[in-house]
Amino acid sequence: MQDSISFGLLCFTSFFTLINPLGTMPIFMTMTSELDVKHRNATAKKASIVGFITIVIFALSGQLLFNFFGISVNSFRVVGGVIFFIMGMDMLQARLGQVKIKESEVKSYVSDISITPLAIPMICGPGAITNAIVLMEDATTLELKMVLFASISLVMLITYLILYSSSSIIKYLGQTGNNVMMRLMGLIVMVIAVEFFFSGLKPIILDMVK
Repeated sequence: MQDSISFGLLCFTSFFTLINPLGTMPIFMTMTSELDVKHRNATAKKASIVGFITIVIFALSGQLLFNFFGISVNSFRVVGGVIFFIMGMDMLQARLGQVKIKESEVKSYVSDISITPLAIPMICGPGAITNAIVLMEDATTLELKMVLFASISLVMLITYLILYSSSSIIKYLGQTGNNVMMRLMGLIVMVIAVEFFFSGLKPIILDMVK
């Protein structure tokens, strides 16, 4: 019982830190600023569900998929860094907030951004994927596996609730406040992107040299 509680705390804290829903929220708010409350909440729900399914899939078969395709987590970090940098550049120039969405394009827009970049790689990034694979290998019993999936479910529920609450935050911020937050977060996202990129590139270059 004590092992299950310790393992559960490890799973919850590591996934919550790596997924970082509080850090995802400003980007989510920026990308959905032109949507109404109904479609913004639908985006939050879909992104959370897709993120959850992706993490579970990698937990169950991640190592097999990586070996089958001959790819590594470091490659994920490099690609994630590029995506983050482009997104951060747009945010820094307040371009994301100026996107006007036609009523006929709302559904396709919600589908597009809820999968990429919100679910992947924002919610389910290289860190969360690696964590899922490593913890699944550590979960040697059925009880520990259940604790792992329960922890993932709890973190994703909290992520959804945080993104869901952004609808009311947008009302109080207004367009000016949203643009200010977007520019600040854009700078932070670009810094994260550089860290992601080089943390993935360094091992790849060292392997090539060897």
